[in-house]
Amino acid sequence: MSTQAEVNYGDEDLSDRAVRDYLAAHPDFFENHAALLNSLNLPHASGGATSLVERQVSVLRQKDLKLEKQLKELIGVARANDLLAAKIHELALQLMAATDLRTTIAALEVAMRSGFNADQAVLVIFGDPRAFDDIDGGRFFRVIEKNDEALSPFRTFFGSKSARCGQIRDAQRHFLFQETADEIGSAALVPLTDGEDIGFLAIGSADANRFHPGMSIDFLTRLGDLVASALKRY
Repeated sequence: MSTQAEVNYGDEDLSDRAVRDYLAAHPDFFENHAALLNSLNLPHASGGATSLVERQVSVLRQKDLKLEKQLKELIGVARANDLLAAKIHELALQLMAATDLRTTIAALEVAMRSGFNADQAVLVIFGDPRAFDDIDGGRFFRVIEKNDEALSPFRTFFGSKSARCGQIRDAQRHFLFQETADEIGSAALVPLTDGEDIGFLAIGSADANRFHPGMSIDFLTRLGDLVASALKRY
């Protein structure tokens, strides 16, 4: 007597792909064959067994957890954006209230350190340093001719005319942050342009991951536009 299975599928055996494609095309198959569904078991990695329904529930639960995580991340980003927008709005009010270049620079420095939680910040203005002898901005304020050789490490950044985030070159870091350069893990460089190149703003952080190339620069661009417009008044 032959031991061959009585079921004959034709000239070609059913492949896994054929079964998968059929089930995908007939999602109600198991609804119409409840007895078959109840008899199916999928092995656990531990050696036990679980029904197909339980397996589907487990997969859906994992998907729900993944979606929940993504939703929490999106909510976190939205809240962070709202906070940044509020800080930029507050800075705009402070800059509008400033009556001269000295108070404008002072307001910007306070905003960087307290409002934006910058570990270090430097405002670089292009021009003749002698024209700003009456302004003492400490380490925050720097005036330098744009063609000065000390700015050569920034030429690529100047050419891009776009904010840049991440770990900056040693020469850039030492020029900007001087004796505290080794404390800076990452930085954001924000060009200040309002019809012409005015200078740039550097925001440094001890956290190497605070500023990174993949982050959005929309708010930094808005910050640059705001600061450039305020400085252009003087």
